[in-house]
Parts: sequence; C-alpha cells; structure tokens
Amino acid sequence: MRERFSCRAFLTKSVPRSDIQAILRLAQRTATWCNTQPWHVYITEAEGTNRLRQSLYAQAQSASSSQPDIPWPREYRGVYLQRRREAGFTLYRALGIARDDTAGRSRQLLENYRFFGAPHMLVVTTDEALGPYAYLDCGGYVANFLSAAHAHGVSTCAQAAIAHHAPLVRNHFGIPPERTIVCGISFGYADREHPANSFRLPRADIADAVEWVTH
Repeated sequence: MRERFSCRAFLTKSVPRSDIQAILRLAQRTATWCNTQPWHVYITEAEGTNRLRQSLYAQAQSASSSQPDIPWPREYRGVYLQRRREAGFTLYRALGIARDDTAGRSRQLLENYRFFGAPHMLVVTTDEALGPYAYLDCGGYVANFLSAAHAHGVSTCAQAAIAHHAPLVRNHFGIPPERTIVCGISFGYADREHPANSFRLPRADIADAVEWVTH
C-alpha cells in the first residue's frame, strides 16, 4: 500500500488473462454487508479497450453534460478542497503545465478518457436496490483490486471520470438499468519514464484523521 500509486501513463503491453484472473480472485475476498458482494465488473482488453476509449474520448471532447449514476460531491471545502487542489497542481507541475494554461489542463483532463494509454479498463457496477452501502462495499473492492494488482506488478488508476458518461458506458456494454455504474479502473504496466508517474501525493498523519476515546 505504501508503494502503490495512481498511474497516469501506461505502456501498451497487455496483462496476461491469467494474471488478471488472479487479481480478481483476491479482490473477490472483499468483506461486504451480509456477504452481498454487490459488484459486477466489465473488463476490456485488446480492441475492446480501444473501442471504449474512442467512444468516451469523442463524447468528452464534445463537452457533453455530465450524467453520472451517483451524484458528485455537493461541495469540496476546507482541507478536502486543499487536498484536491494539491493533487491537481502537483500533476500539472510534473507535466510542465502552467496554472494559466487552460488548454493544456483541458488536454490532460481528456487523458482520463484515453485511460492514460492503459490496455485495460475495468468498470465497476452495483445493484441500485442496495443503495449507498453497496457503494461502500464496491469501494472496498476497488481498494483491494488496486493492492492485488500492485502485488502482481500491475499498475492502476481508479477513475471516477468514467462515470461522467454513465449512459454511454451503459449502452456500450449493454448494462441493465437496475445496475449503477460506480467507477472505472485503468490498469496495465506503468511507463516509469513518463513525468506523470514521477510524483507521489502525501497522506495525512493519523492525528488528523483519528480521535481516541478513552472514557
């Protein structure tokens, strides 16, 4: 967990199906409410990735309105806004994109829809009837998939951006309406020489996140 990072530049080399299956078996061990295991995932490879990449990138370029299945945060405030800004500014600095370079920032934003060049995309869905607690369970699944992938030498980037265009993703895979699109995960092998992979973001000290109750 200390070594894993969000990869934003991938090599084109595909991950062997056997390795993907091994990672999925580990993620499947995720603890869930009443053992519901509410996720159902769709994984692309080869031309399947390219077709989804092209469709999402074209729609994102057209500036279509966002249509997520799960509402976005109402507001980023306080330390959460500070951390969000730090993440963006650190990425832009690594890529040499100035704060006032609106076009450069837009181009980098669109890289989300190219999956940063990853050879695979995993789309996480859940049963809409299970509500927010299933989102928590899926979050555990995502976290475990990321760690299991890293243990197999596979890099990842969890992407809420994929959910911006939930109707397109739903139509592309034929996902039934009773399933909620949660997020995507780009994965493959990291391009270690790319500047987008040259930095690591800090984590808050536990003193900022924990209250000890002794009586």
